[in-house]
This record gives sequence, C-alpha cells and structure tokens, in this order.
Amino acid sequence: MLPKDYRLKKRSAFKATYKSGTTFHKDGITVFCGREKTADITTKIGFVVSKKIHKRAVKRNRIRRLMRESCRLYIKNQGLSTKYMSLIFVASTRLLGKDFHYIDNAVKQLMERL
Repeated sequence: MLPKDYRLKKRSAFKATYKSGTTFHKDGITVFCGREKTADITTKIGFVVSKKIHKRAVKRNRIRRLMRESCRLYIKNQGLSTKYMSLIFVASTRLLGKDFHYIDNAVKQLMERL
C-alpha cells in the first residue's frame, strides 16, 4: 500500500489532473500527469479501473492492487519524479489476466518517461 503522503484522494484533484494533464500510454496503462510543481509538495498518485474493464469488483481490485504495488516498489527503490503534482494510472481491458511482472514492467517504463 502506498504511504498516505502519496495518495490522491479528492474528486476535485482527479478532475484537475484530467483537465490540465499530459498523457502517456504503455501496454494497457494510461498515465495522466497533472500540472507541473511550483511548491515542495509530494507527488500524489491515484489509480482508476473502470467498471467497463470488468463487471466483477474482484477483477478490478486485483488490477488496482498490482498497479499500486508496482508504484510502491518503484518509489521505494528509485524515488519518485518530482516534476508533477499528481499522477493518475488508468487501466484498460488489456490488463485482465496479466501477471505482476507484465504490469510492473509497464509501470516502470511509464515512470521513467516522466
């Protein structure tokens, strides 16, 4: 689980990130990057898996947990880019049935592009 300092929680923060951000795509994961930083605030990360991906919450939560764990390990080992204020990872149907290594590689490549 991500530490509380890194969690993006508020609906208004999600909306602002979607509006003002740039996007990157890789292997079924899209990252929306919020506006660039102006102050010394930690970068917040949010995860979205829509009901359109799968109707069962178990499947959606599994994808969300795998993405969250991959981000946690990346932050622990290499640190987080401090360029953006917020990041939102959005999953697509291509992630259904994929293992942790597939999702981990996709998230690492996206984080390095930031």
